[in-house]
Amino acid sequence: MEIRSVKTVWFSPTGTTNAVVAAIARGIDAGTPDIIDITRPAGRKLSLQTSAHDLLIVGVPVYLGRIPALAGDWLRTLVAQDTPAVCVVVYGNRAYDDALLELHDILAERGCRPVAGAACIGQHSFSTPGAVTAEGRPDARDCAQAEAFGKNVGEKLRAVTSPVQAPAVSFPGSRPYRMATCHPYREGTPFWNVDFIAVGDSCIQCGRCAEGCPVGAIDPEDSRAIDTKRCITCCACIRYCPVQAKTIMPGIVQDASLRVFTLNKEHREPEWFL
Repeated sequence: MEIRSVKTVWFSPTGTTNAVVAAIARGIDAGTPDIIDITRPAGRKLSLQTSAHDLLIVGVPVYLGRIPALAGDWLRTLVAQDTPAVCVVVYGNRAYDDALLELHDILAERGCRPVAGAACIGQHSFSTPGAVTAEGRPDARDCAQAEAFGKNVGEKLRAVTSPVQAPAVSFPGSRPYRMATCHPYREGTPFWNVDFIAVGDSCIQCGRCAEGCPVGAIDPEDSRAIDTKRCITCCACIRYCPVQAKTIMPGIVQDASLRVFTLNKEHREPEWFL
């Protein structure tokens, strides 16, 4: 089949997921992709319709073994018609549990035909100095593998005359999906509802943390003011602070960071499903 356009969709607060999706798109080599970034609130106000001549690559991070609920809410507004889709999840070296299957199911329900999938590794958002889980990932090797995978996806689709003919792909996971008692990461729904971000005296009030927050939980006029009820604990504000003024303070999140680091030091390889 002819791939007339590639559309990439990602929710990527700390920049790991979009790196993987962009690498896959480069490998497919079907022209400059359309980028739909739903990380920030403005991006989630846009809608998307796709056809059988488009190729959709959707990437989301894994939170507690699931996809972020606010990303899932947006994806459920997608209108597709037999659109071939690549499902991509990025997890912090622990496990991706049912996230890839969940993403598959959402896209299939909206009219897509999932033809490939990937579970890749990104630096864990809860990383703290001295306890950085999957540091620097996805790295150059990960991205090279993602490009090679993209090339294989392109070859798979060009070998058929329509997405309906593309062989189906199955992903690991369980239905019903395993989840916490109260699934977090839906806009307006708190997770721990805990003040866990410390702001040091080095803060220069540049506003980059507020600009990068995916739920607008930081006051753009006062970087120290964080709405803990809206915070989704993605730690983007910590990752992008230019002067390292924001850190994880001692408590439940720091304890989780140390536990993840201690239990998940093994180097994991990406998994590709084609």
